[in-house]
Amino acid sequence: MLGWDMGAALAMGRALGIPALAVVELLPVIEAEMIRKTNEKIEEGRGDGREESLRSSRR
Repeated sequence: MLGWDMGAALAMGRALGIPALAVVELLPVIEAEMIRKTNEKIEEGRGDGREESLRSSRR
């Protein structure tokens, strides 16, 4: 869960007024979307030259 644990997710849901059962049911869908978006951002970063500039600065 990207560094979270289920207790943290349930606590966040409780703080937002979301029933625990809803959190447990929705969490896999939310997590999958978070991973998709993170991967998209990583790919975007590879295409803008930042990765190459990092390599050249390490030499």
